[in-house]
Amino acid sequence: MPTSPAASRLPVPHPAAPEVRTAPAADAALPTADVVVAHTLLNCLLREVSAPAHRTAVVGDHLHLRLPARDVLLRVALRRTSLLGAHRFTGPVAVRADDGWRPVGWRRLAEYVRDELDARTGVANEEFVAQVVSSHEGVTAGLAARHAAPRQAPEPATHHAAPRQAPEPAADPRTARYLESERALLFGHRFHPTPKARSADRSAWRRYAPEAWARFPLRHLAVRADLVAGECAEPGADAAIDRLRPVPAGHRLLPVHPWQFELLGETPLLRAAIARGEVLDLGTGGPSFAPTASVRTLHGDGGFLKFSLNVRITNCLRKNASYELSGAVALTRLLGPALDDLTRRFPGTGMLREPAYRSLALPGPDGRPDTGLMEGFGVIVRDGLDAHLAPGVTPLLAAAVADEYPTSSAHVSRLPAASGGPDAALAWWSAYLRLLLPPVLAAWFDHGVVLEPHLQNVLIGVDATGLPRQVLFRDLEGAKLLASRHAAALAALPADVAGPMTYDARRGWDRVVYCLLVNNVAETLAALADQRPGLEAALWAEVRDVLRESADAHGRPPALRRLLAGEPLPAKANLLTRWRRSADRDAGYVRLPSPLAGDVLSGRAGGPR
Repeated sequence: MPTSPAASRLPVPHPAAPEVRTAPAADAALPTADVVVAHTLLNCLLREVSAPAHRTAVVGDHLHLRLPARDVLLRVALRRTSLLGAHRFTGPVAVRADDGWRPVGWRRLAEYVRDELDARTGVANEEFVAQVVSSHEGVTAGLAARHAAPRQAPEPATHHAAPRQAPEPAADPRTARYLESERALLFGHRFHPTPKARSADRSAWRRYAPEAWARFPLRHLAVRADLVAGECAEPGADAAIDRLRPVPAGHRLLPVHPWQFELLGETPLLRAAIARGEVLDLGTGGPSFAPTASVRTLHGDGGFLKFSLNVRITNCLRKNASYELSGAVALTRLLGPALDDLTRRFPGTGMLREPAYRSLALPGPDGRPDTGLMEGFGVIVRDGLDAHLAPGVTPLLAAAVADEYPTSSAHVSRLPAASGGPDAALAWWSAYLRLLLPPVLAAWFDHGVVLEPHLQNVLIGVDATGLPRQVLFRDLEGAKLLASRHAAALAALPADVAGPMTYDARRGWDRVVYCLLVNNVAETLAALADQRPGLEAALWAEVRDVLRESADAHGRPPALRRLLAGEPLPAKANLLTRWRRSADRDAGYVRLPSPLAGDVLSGRAGGPR
């Protein structure tokens, strides 16, 4: 088995029309749902529970983990060790028994994890195993959908007949490949215990999930103008909504995700407004949209619309809270100068801004807009890609590029520029790092802005060879302001909008480092190292070089000096957050051993260049 320099020990953290479908990767290389769910649970258990408690060891070609609550010893075969402790597993998980090692299924493993967390935290979570079951169902469905020919998803029942749709023109190859990357995440976040859990029936999932290659028209409401809520960062910023469909005079168009209309369409307050003619249900129609990896953000008609969806996906109910609707527009305004500066200083960098929102403001019994409908029907306008992409550049979702398994043509192993020898891989890596790291660090040090460049929030723009030429960031929900740097601007906003868009210095820096280095850089590096295990130290050394360049550019601030000295890296504790049912904003962090320390990388000189 190939090993890294850490093979002898486990590092311990310190305190719609049918589309042409790109042929999928050979499925022989993909794990079953049973295996991937078990490995995902082990990833979380190792990072957040067993390694911090020093209850792990690498023994030969296996990782051992002891769970004291049930006096259980687990093991799994290793196909590659990791300097960060984020090892790659292979095959089934086994439990020590009197007569040797016996395979343990994913559900029993979930029960072991439940018992360990119950004993460790003193908190019970009766829904945990059921969510793991839901995640297993989601992975199973994604694998099954992968084998089905893409077809137009059936439309949900409507109160009015939908207008006939004109045939869509064939998607251009760049868009088709981009959407393939959004649909490629069959297994989800490998450090989240229930990445494919959904609080919804699977028939709805098949109609609306990206993994099922769904494409569908929107549901349209024509709302009397005085019953519409909305904001624009500049006049006309909501034109992307208005052009979808004409509406009668005195009304404004409100597009709705059809899944959300199935969930909320029978709300008494809405039905009464429809009966009075204040809201006209126009049915489904207009251009069709395709879901991105987040499920609720849809791509179509040259841009993106981020809808509310009253479905719990992974951790959270995916609706746009009222402060998030206003916050997206406020951040678009406030961040304008900073984003313009970053784009000027770092060519190839861009942010998809969110300049408008629109929603339904039907008065409730107290005369104020009903919160459930306001949030449930809120839609945010997000920039399209064409205004940001250079000619000849194709955007690929970073999470698909960095996936543990090659599920699409976007995977780094399928990009010619990265799939040559070691020199080619290092050149690809250097190009990506120099697009990604400097603007995120400059946003923090120069502007007091927290960008959230985790894998699902980054698009990598590649040329015809697959070499990175651009990096685009998206989703202002994760962008935050450092409170001490933006006090005046925040004071001018309503408190319920300003509060959620701020971090203090410690939490903000943890978020930057986690999203940038642990979630994005480490996982992309791991996908490259899977192809060339002996290259891992050289890949981390390149990260160190780019960080040193940024440190020099910013006057060697203490935070970057500590990173370069090997300070442990913060990793978001998704398992413990899910267990405690905490809000994502309140997630804690565990500390991982840094592969950036000079002694860890001392073997770089012998590595390929």
